[in-house]
Amino acid sequence: MPRPRGTVVRETVSLYEAKTKLSELVERAARGEEIVIAKSGKPRALLVPLGDVRPLRVPGRGRGQWRVKRSFDAPLPRHVLDDFDV
Repeated sequence: MPRPRGTVVRETVSLYEAKTKLSELVERAARGEEIVIAKSGKPRALLVPLGDVRPLRVPGRGRGQWRVKRSFDAPLPRHVLDDFDV
């Protein structure tokens, strides 16, 4: 995932502190900061802002909601073809 533009502050917090201040850390990450979460002094996780929050596409969700006419593959009319440079 690409990093957000702007200043990225990377701070290390303990796992205990992260549990007690999770809401605050999430808000800071949403503003563009990166926070390293450490357990026993060793980095274990990285809290970063989300770049793309669009939901994933589900194949087949629109099934039956639209129809393709039988003439979809028919040749184009001559007046339309004349507008193309061939």
